[in-house]
Amino acid sequence: MSTDKQAVEASAADESADHASGEAAEAEAEATPSDAPPEAPADDESQADEGPNWWHRDHPTFAALSGFFTGLLFVALIPAIYVGVLSLLVSNDRVEELFPFVLVTLAVPLALVANKRTRRFGTYFWIGILLTAVVVVGVGALVLWFMVEHQS
Repeated sequence: MSTDKQAVEASAADESADHASGEAAEAEAEATPSDAPPEAPADDESQADEGPNWWHRDHPTFAALSGFFTGLLFVALIPAIYVGVLSLLVSNDRVEELFPFVLVTLAVPLALVANKRTRRFGTYFWIGILLTAVVVVGVGALVLWFMVEHQS
């Protein structure tokens, strides 16, 4: 069974079709609590235009997973793209001088954490950045130690 809204609406339509008379429908409407929010009419075209489905809007782990992996990709791709573009434009010595300016891109995750609406995504973005950096530095140090220690 799907968890999409369309499946829920289809089952609600089946239930309403089961009522043979208008009296049964009235009795059901009176039995529902008055504080329940009224259901909006379903329009497939409006659902498609509204934006992302429930997984992107409401699922509790979507922001965490997408933020973490965005942080991982951020560490891997942004410096590489920055160096690649700069090396096409200027000499290698100048690229080395300009490389520290890649840190300006860290303003993006800082802005995500500062904004209340994107704070959860931004927090996991930073976790992805930091864990990726720790793993890269740790593995690099271990490989360097092994190469120095076992040099013949």
